[in-house]
Amino acid sequence: MGLFSFLTSDIAIDLGTANTLIIHNDKIVVDEPSIIAVDRTTNKVIAVGRSAMQMHEKTHDNIKTIRPLKDGVIADFYAAEQMIRGLIKMIDTGSRLFQPSHRMVICIPSGITEVEKRAVRDSAEHAGAKEVWMIQEPMAAAIGIGIDVEQPIGSMIVDIGGGTTEIAVIALSGIVCDQSIKVAGDVFSQDILDYMRRQHNLLIGERSAEKIKIEVGSALPELENPPADYEIRGRDLMTGIPKVIKVTYTEIAAAIDKSVSKIEEAVLKALEISPPELSADIYVNGIHLTGGGALLRGLDRRLAVKTKLPIHIAEDPLRAVVRGTGAAIKNIEGFRNVLLS
Repeated sequence: MGLFSFLTSDIAIDLGTANTLIIHNDKIVVDEPSIIAVDRTTNKVIAVGRSAMQMHEKTHDNIKTIRPLKDGVIADFYAAEQMIRGLIKMIDTGSRLFQPSHRMVICIPSGITEVEKRAVRDSAEHAGAKEVWMIQEPMAAAIGIGIDVEQPIGSMIVDIGGGTTEIAVIALSGIVCDQSIKVAGDVFSQDILDYMRRQHNLLIGERSAEKIKIEVGSALPELENPPADYEIRGRDLMTGIPKVIKVTYTEIAAAIDKSVSKIEEAVLKALEISPPELSADIYVNGIHLTGGGALLRGLDRRLAVKTKLPIHIAEDPLRAVVRGTGAAIKNIEGFRNVLLS
């Protein structure tokens, strides 16, 4: 038994559009961007995760960077498999002699199709998984923030990731109603990129747009504790010369306003289709925000005004989903109802 447990290893993976997190032995051992760098001539993987992200948008003709996931699902099968394999190698199993076989629980968006589900399973199996379970992101997020999903009490989760926003009402170990929209962190970054081009004649890359979003991103044009203006460098579209400008959080609030409105509409739609008894529970318990998007300044206040409900931001919103996935793999029998095989 000792040898068997030594050779099998349980890992929980939050396979995200922007970041992938892995839990092994109750610890988050990998937290890396979901990206790989590949040599175009040999098709060999040069870098995975953070080191590949440093190359992103800075490569020459021989190297290309690939983000294998788009809108929460696998867009490039080969790259996804190589990325999962590379990230699993980052886990130190302590054994150099034996390669342990893995049982995996992987997060998937709630609006995923059977074909997309199959792609996740195949990628995991090719990367060395002997047994693959899947769990829907809102369910994992609910478990991760400490909600008892088995109770006959309605809980509403809004998980704003990189590629999708998942909104779900959960009760009795199941998703009663859900909304999944392809508006999330990546769309905010694209909005900022377009705004810079339109308003300031400044061409910036994805990474710079992401930095602006983190430093001065806001869902409201007026904040109680506003962040300081942020300096951004890019290329002047008129002269072609690099230049620096300062952006304010008010500008970014205007740039991403339309996308935030779409998330608001999806939340209202999910509330609209909720059964009345569960609506009563949500009125008492409020709405829980998880995912990187939950960190957007003023988003909780904006949703509170729109829905007239209490909004709770998870303690560690970026890691709520992977913590829930980790809890599920620790107790596969207990969470059998919420796991998809």
